[in-house]
Amino acid sequence: MQHPFINDISDQTLEELQTTISSLMNKLTFAYRTGNGPLIHQLQMAVESYRSEYFKKMDEMVKKQNIQSKISIEKEPK
Repeated sequence: MQHPFINDISDQTLEELQTTISSLMNKLTFAYRTGNGPLIHQLQMAVESYRSEYFKKMDEMVKKQNIQSKISIEKEPK
């Protein structure tokens, strides 16, 4: 579920997204330790928003690089 107060993060780089995700995960760990349920829920939504944008950018990067994800086990013709 996307966080409703995170507007547009599409202009962030992969490194910025990764840094933000790492920071949010540290905060989420603290929230779990303190047992703060509402904070945990908000942080999980924020992490999901940033992760989905991160994976979207990674998918675009793979498509641009034209990386083949299939491995051919056929013999090459001589």
